[in-house]
Amino acid sequence: MGASDSKLVFKRGIFRLSEEKDIPADDPYWTGFWELPDSTEDVFSLFSPVDIRRSRDTSLANLETLILAVTSRLFILRNHPSFPDSELAPDRDALNCIRVLNRVLPFLYEADHLESWEDKFFWGTRRKRSRSAQIARAEVLFDEAQPDDNPLPRDETDDFEDAKPLAEELIDTLTDLLFYCDFTLPTPQDGTGKVRHSIWSSGVGCNTSIGTSKEFESNRTEILRLLLTLTSKSIYMPANTLPIKGVKALTYITTCPDKQVVLSLLCSLLNTTMKYNPASWRLPYDHVVLKDPKQILVTYCLQFLLVLLLYPIPENGHGPSPKNYYRHFLGRLHRPQDFQFLQDGMTRILHQPLQATSSYLPGSQKSLKWAPEMMMLFWEVLQCNKRFRSFIVDTDRAHDFVIFALFYAMEYKTDPSKQGVVRMCVFVLQTLSVEPNFGMRLNKEFDNQDKLPASIRLPNFNGTYADHLVISIYTLITASKGRLDAIYPALLAIVNNVASYIENLGATASSKLLQLFASMSSPAFLLANGTNHLLLQSLLESMNAIVEHQYSKNSNLVYAVLRSKKNFEALRSFTLESGRAEIERLNERRKENPDEPNSPDSAARIARTNSTDSARSPASVRTPKLRDVPEESGAFAIGEPDSDDEDYRQPTPSQSSPSRQNSRTPSVSSSVDDAVPMQLRGMSEKARGKMPAGQPSFSRQNSMTNLSSHAATVISSSTDFAPTSAWIESWLPELPLHTILTLITELSPQLSLSGATSPNTRSSLDIIRSARVRGIDPSPIRVHLFEWSPLSLGWYESLLWSCIFASEMVVSKGTVGVWNSTAIKLFKVQETAAEGPTLLAPKGAVDAVGSSLVQRIGSLNLRGQESHRASGGGGSAPVTVREV
Repeated sequence: MGASDSKLVFKRGIFRLSEEKDIPADDPYWTGFWELPDSTEDVFSLFSPVDIRRSRDTSLANLETLILAVTSRLFILRNHPSFPDSELAPDRDALNCIRVLNRVLPFLYEADHLESWEDKFFWGTRRKRSRSAQIARAEVLFDEAQPDDNPLPRDETDDFEDAKPLAEELIDTLTDLLFYCDFTLPTPQDGTGKVRHSIWSSGVGCNTSIGTSKEFESNRTEILRLLLTLTSKSIYMPANTLPIKGVKALTYITTCPDKQVVLSLLCSLLNTTMKYNPASWRLPYDHVVLKDPKQILVTYCLQFLLVLLLYPIPENGHGPSPKNYYRHFLGRLHRPQDFQFLQDGMTRILHQPLQATSSYLPGSQKSLKWAPEMMMLFWEVLQCNKRFRSFIVDTDRAHDFVIFALFYAMEYKTDPSKQGVVRMCVFVLQTLSVEPNFGMRLNKEFDNQDKLPASIRLPNFNGTYADHLVISIYTLITASKGRLDAIYPALLAIVNNVASYIENLGATASSKLLQLFASMSSPAFLLANGTNHLLLQSLLESMNAIVEHQYSKNSNLVYAVLRSKKNFEALRSFTLESGRAEIERLNERRKENPDEPNSPDSAARIARTNSTDSARSPASVRTPKLRDVPEESGAFAIGEPDSDDEDYRQPTPSQSSPSRQNSRTPSVSSSVDDAVPMQLRGMSEKARGKMPAGQPSFSRQNSMTNLSSHAATVISSSTDFAPTSAWIESWLPELPLHTILTLITELSPQLSLSGATSPNTRSSLDIIRSARVRGIDPSPIRVHLFEWSPLSLGWYESLLWSCIFASEMVVSKGTVGVWNSTAIKLFKVQETAAEGPTLLAPKGAVDAVGSSLVQRIGSLNLRGQESHRASGGGGSAPVTVREV
């Protein structure tokens, strides 16, 4: 539809949709919706949100007819023996039907008052004209059209048959079109059948590629976009109800019993994603001016695959939940070559932003926006395929993914819109850390640390992967400004899970653990709320595990513990009175001498200073004293949020967040702000092996059940928490201090350490290595698991869909996003000012003229009333996503 006259005709037709009541179903007017548009941009720019909402709210019957018309046209084309023939059954018609549905459906989903109508219209039983009756009526526009004149003498009830619900038939038709010869697949030589469930690309389940073309890939992209839209009912539901209520379209797709359909689609999506290489030879900066259609297809493939894999099918109340076959068959993969294929594809995508970050030519390399989604896919395969988990964990391949997870966590740790990605990366590390072999392999020397991007590179580092992991966890806790306090338990659980296997922990990493202990044992932190002592307990358990299981190989940590003996002794004698007195004393001292080292600012600086001590040349460690321990403004935030930080608000405390107080969390649905997976604390290997079959470590299949019996007892915290002596006595005697205090008692006399003076460090380490410590017996190795709950699943879904929403704003060049300007409930969208032209994003005269023309025609008001743009229907401001 290149001419402006055609655009005006289409725009007039859109106005008629809301102005004229009950347009007949057999009116030729409906054919304009699939005959006039020439591109996605035409449909999206001319069919504005105001037009759709006006039709929805004033002429719902017309909108019904429109949907029936375009879906019926699509069904007819799919069944036409000549499709796609440019004269008899043009593919243009099918694509325009898909585009119209893509434009209209989100505005139906957003309307709560249409929920019952939507359920009946899309999912209710129906009758349609049989195929033989359609052939007898050559001019039928769509199945439900029935003329009243010239009735046949025979019984016309034979012309109709029971049909699937409209949504089911639409999903089946779109799935068939993904594997349709001459539309999305090349025509086979045998020429039998139009729908052939052939895997698009070589890889998992297929050793040879069937061939493709840019036109086929473009058609796949349009279909996948509509499938994403059909399943996007999720984003119009609150996160706390989504896993329980579910989405009917997703339930229908994921429970498809046809194995051939499931495997063909699963492998096609997977292989297309894994084979994409963003680093293929190209001219520098070509991504600035060109849009890669292949990247758009890969983006939709990855996102739709994740939507299918992540979806937790709700319980139906009649026995166990139906099986998600896409997740099931992904868990059945077992060939090493398939695992290697997956690992290579994931590594290629996850590593690309690291290269773009460290490039000598800023902006010369294309930085992929969907690396977080690839990390999500890696986490999914880890959880649902134990063979793949072993493939990664039992080899050095795990090291790469540790670095990837740390990179994205460190890169986004202070970005309010990326807190969900940071949390996910931490949970990926926790999932890996549960495996014993993972902890053992962390003892390998980290040789190429100097080649890492600056955000995760440690200066003068000389240690193991375990050293790097511990120091990075310390940095995430202390440098995130309190924004990650919901996942402090998960961060400490990672250390706890690997502690029993760590050998030769360096002086720097040992110092970081003791600095964390100094902060977490400070009176201000312990008295801030009713659950912070659980974090201290977890940290103590980690140090105990290292001492009990690897004492002779961790002299640096033992030495650091002995240097901090006053902190441990102070904790043993801690009381409410002494804690409050210490806080008051420090407050008075800060008022009198704000520039002293224990002032808030300097304490923070001290806590965040990265020591560069070499693992092979350990330096002395500062002896922390109770009065030198950082308080509220120290290593990590425990008090009130910054007054000028509007991105965070008071959340609902969660079982999985024992560090809650006045915490700052991004703007997402309040019921899932901190709905991270619950920590299953202190489960021994023996106990883990006895877990019921229905409660697997990484399962989400039965995650709708009540998990309170498995979760740790966590005291709810609130802003008016008031500590008491009885409360302190309830947990202080239970702190696992025996191992550390015994160590101090046994070794301190031998070293004669006092204050800041010490014997030669090397000789002290030699004494520690050779000493025999009595009274310390190894306790059973325990693992800290997490279990999914409905709230955490809602958080996970909101993270995925917020990534999809943000990505849609990037890939849909020339059109607004599918879900833009709609009432999203799953996450919050923040409007930002439009960006002007830049060196990397120039806007020339042609761009300006083209955009102006489309905007003027899109906002035409042929009735002389107020402009639709003024009502919010034209072009809305650019948006960004606030994630979980």
